[in-house]
Amino acid sequence: MRPHWPAMGLIGRLVAILLFALALEFVASTLLYERATEFSVRDDEARRLAEHLVIVRRLVGQSPPPARARYADELTTDRYIVRWSAAEPTLPQNGPAPNQIRDQVIAWEPGLENQQVRLALLRVGTKSVITGTMRLPDRSWVYFRTVEPVRSAGVPVERMIAALIPVFVVMLLGGLLIRRTLKPIRGLTGAVERYTPGEALPELDEAGPVEIRRLIAAFNTMQARIRRLIDERTRALAAVGHDLRTPLARLQLRTEAIPDEGLRREVAADIEGMEAMVNSLLAFLGGEADPEKPRRVDIAVLCASLADDASDHGHAVRYEGPSHLEHSVRPSSFRRAVTNLVDNGVHYGREVVVRLEKRPGHVCLHVEDDGPGIPEESLALVLEPFVRLDNARGRDTAGFGLGLSIVARAAAAEGGTLDLTNRAEGGLRATIALPG
Repeated sequence: MRPHWPAMGLIGRLVAILLFALALEFVASTLLYERATEFSVRDDEARRLAEHLVIVRRLVGQSPPPARARYADELTTDRYIVRWSAAEPTLPQNGPAPNQIRDQVIAWEPGLENQQVRLALLRVGTKSVITGTMRLPDRSWVYFRTVEPVRSAGVPVERMIAALIPVFVVMLLGGLLIRRTLKPIRGLTGAVERYTPGEALPELDEAGPVEIRRLIAAFNTMQARIRRLIDERTRALAAVGHDLRTPLARLQLRTEAIPDEGLRREVAADIEGMEAMVNSLLAFLGGEADPEKPRRVDIAVLCASLADDASDHGHAVRYEGPSHLEHSVRPSSFRRAVTNLVDNGVHYGREVVVRLEKRPGHVCLHVEDDGPGIPEESLALVLEPFVRLDNARGRDTAGFGLGLSIVARAAAAEGGTLDLTNRAEGGLRATIALPG
């Protein structure tokens, strides 16, 4: 069972993560500071202190008891204060025992190991001095204290590395927590990138901070609303298509009763144009709701058959390319796209060539005509729906100017592109590039 985070905004959660990181860093720094107070003095200072303690032990320890206090005072220098006491003196301290300093002193004079040398730190103002006691052979004691503040031996590399470890740990934990907080946004981004109006995605789990939950809920609502609008439009298009095709079919039958052959051909052409308009409009508006799924199709045979069909109807259309080439496409949508390009070519040109070729990484379908072409500044414009060019191409074309828009949409549905270029020898070249 997943833990439920309390309702908290994105800003609040990021602030909480930063507070957690700062608290963790504070704890780690405090622990390091406590350890750092056990610093060591420089080797030369430890050596001088060890040598002075050896001299104090010999001179004071070997002198008669009445003279020991005087000898101790005489051994006081500008670096060390020395006092003798018959009883063990109280060692003033306000810091932890500097064990590392004691180890340095003993390392220089191992003979002090058995003299019960005790050290402590005494803070004087903002600096620290070393205080200590040492037991003499007759069980009397010597108290000593450094006059100059203790100087640190510097920060060793090991300690610097140890200080950096909590920083990296805090950065890593903070990054992981922020990554977890932003995970729902990555899921939403992926859903938006995968979303197409004609395909229903499962509803996203509303998780994360309050703002992200509201965003995901809004996306789920939007997706449901778009699906509902598409379903309503599909039903409306089906009804419109039926209502329009029925009178067109009746008109087509009644043209047979027109005695004037010329008038009959003109009326039949107008009916054919109206039917083409209805078909292109239904194909464009209903394309997003098309439930057709991609499957392996021999597109070489498909293109060749469309070229032969156009040739049988009296158009100069030929196919060039391999005899067989299988590719995963939506058959009806791809057939409609190629048909639109061939019809476009035969309308504006005398000869049309449908050329199919396999290239590394993609398949290219070219439909070339020898017509007037399209002005360079309008090549991108003609791909927009309901756009007609009067100058480059005649206005007597059937349809609403949706043919190339339908082709571009069909190519995009296959993950490909439609590219229009003017041929150097004249005419237009339409290229559908499919991946794979």
